[in-house]
Amino acid sequence: MPYITQDRRDCLYMNKLPPANAGELSYMITQRITEYLASHPNSYQTMNDVIGALEGAKLEFYRRVVVPYEDQKRAEHGDVYPEYYHAEQ
Repeated sequence: MPYITQDRRDCLYMNKLPPANAGELSYMITQRITEYLASHPNSYQTMNDVIGALEGAKLEFYRRVVVPYEDQKRAEHGDVYPEYYHAEQ
């Protein structure tokens, strides 16, 4: 977990600024998780809810943002996998 300065934490929280780097993004995600934890019982279910939400968000980001980007770059620069690895279309 990248830690950021208290001054930057306050600035992000109070001004609702977008994160400037991966450390700040990680901090902001962690803040939302701790808010969720504060309003739910400390249980396996609560922890599983958090992990499930993070995993779902990660997978959706990958599907909607990363895959199209990678497909575009493969079309621009050529594939790195031999033809026999390609799935039938």
